[in-house]
Amino acid sequence: MKKVVLTLVVALIAAGSFAQSATSKKGEDFIKFKEMKYDFGKIKQGSPVTHDFAFTNISGAPVIIENATASCGCTTPKWPQAPVAKGAASTITAGFNAAAAGPFSKEVYVRVKGAEIPVTITITGEVVTAPAKN
Repeated sequence: MKKVVLTLVVALIAAGSFAQSATSKKGEDFIKFKEMKYDFGKIKQGSPVTHDFAFTNISGAPVIIENATASCGCTTPKWPQAPVAKGAASTITAGFNAAAAGPFSKEVYVRVKGAEIPVTITITGEVVTAPAKN
């Protein structure tokens, strides 16, 4: 009898946690990006670069971008501070400092008010060292 009760309790807990995750709102429910990934290609070391990720508010109400955080300190995101009106477009700017040579792939996590799961956009490329001057 204890095994049956224990099995039922475990099943109820599992079903409850599944139902909760199935109803979690994602950032993609509110905004849609024109592109989710941008490749800078080869960029010169020490030359910072930026890219604007365009998005549209696809929800039925104004959207607030709470913040945008980067996967490392070498990437600096900027986001709109004012609400983005229903159907309106805006941008998230991803800046990269290009200090260290080599290939890179960095993520920016865009948190939308009302969504539990942020939208992830990505920048990639390769930082190449400048030829030595004689």
